[in-house]
Amino acid sequence: MTEAKGTSRARRMRVRRSSTSERAAEQPPRDAEPVRDAAASVPYSMRVAAAWSWRLLLVGGVLAVVIFLIIQLRLVIIPVLVAILISALLVPFSAFLQRHRWPKGLAVAAAMVATLAFVGGLFTLGISQIVRGSADLAEQSVIAWEEFRAWLLEGPLHVTPEQIDQVVQQVTEAAQQQSGVLVSGALSVGSSIGHFLAGLLLALFATLFILIDGRGIWAWIVGIFPRRARAAIDGAGRSGWATLENFVRVQIFVAAIDAVGIGLGALLLGVPLAIPIAVLVFLGSFIPIVGAVVTGALAVFVALVYNGWGIALAMLGVVLLVQQVEGHVLQPLIMGTAVKVHPLGVVVAVATGSLLAGIPGALFAVPVAAVANVMIMYISGGAWKQAEPPPPAEIRSPLWRTVPQRPGYGR
Repeated sequence: MTEAKGTSRARRMRVRRSSTSERAAEQPPRDAEPVRDAAASVPYSMRVAAAWSWRLLLVGGVLAVVIFLIIQLRLVIIPVLVAILISALLVPFSAFLQRHRWPKGLAVAAAMVATLAFVGGLFTLGISQIVRGSADLAEQSVIAWEEFRAWLLEGPLHVTPEQIDQVVQQVTEAAQQQSGVLVSGALSVGSSIGHFLAGLLLALFATLFILIDGRGIWAWIVGIFPRRARAAIDGAGRSGWATLENFVRVQIFVAAIDAVGIGLGALLLGVPLAIPIAVLVFLGSFIPIVGAVVTGALAVFVALVYNGWGIALAMLGVVLLVQQVEGHVLQPLIMGTAVKVHPLGVVVAVATGSLLAGIPGALFAVPVAAVANVMIMYISGGAWKQAEPPPPAEIRSPLWRTVPQRPGYGR
């Protein structure tokens, strides 16, 4: 009995010694350095910030490349964008005519002819009125110059005739010395006119093709994307197109308010050529910055020549008041409501577009921002997940007959 107890006690002692030795073997020596991972030592917030940073840099690089390509191809892209804006106004008109049983070709032709006739009529009315009164305007300009010369001679400045003649002579000599610059400027103007005419023709052709087969063009664009993304792209594009239609209608409304305001002010002040001034203001309102400055300066100049300094200053006040109301009230509030962009976003978009691309940037800033906002909101909303992807469009328009076809070839 005693021997059995001793044997069991010895066995337990051996088990304890073995377990103790195993634990000692598992533990690293105290003088050894612990192994550390550099990535694990970085705080989680810093890793998140780094992940966001390189993704933002990648997106910024892609945007920079896109903007660079747009600048290089601006002579093609700007007319196409103008055609899209015009089509946003004419497509509903053409669809209205087709719903009233007009043939498609006749409806498209009527929309194009009506637009050209309206714009051409406005230009003809404004220019013809100015040309008709050009002789009287030149005569009044000479009279105004003589009155200004007399004021310089007899007024508080006490300018002598010799000083006036000297200034005129210096201006003439400076113009003669800069004749080379004037010639190069004329050549650049000629080149700009050629680019303008080419862009105008491209815009007209693009508008015509969009009116004829806009649905087919859009279906071809959607078909480029993977099948799982087509529902999102199609829905976002349709939402953006509806927003673009609202933008064009509101822009015409704002231009009409500018024309009525400045034209009515000129009429009440007794300034001649009030109707052509209103027409030119309406047309110039579609050209940001430059259009408002040129047409406003023309109105003030006519008032100065015909009515004197007092009426000219009053006309300048009317022009500034209308432009301030248009820029700070109509554009942010009415335009922002129509295109679903906050008024601050409208102002920032116009300022950013002007800094990046000048007049074209100011012209397309608001519609691009509005369309991008609506498309992003539609895709992020997820409504497209329940929608079926659009079926492959059939080639019905004769314009697609020149595209090579083969079995299994999809647009």
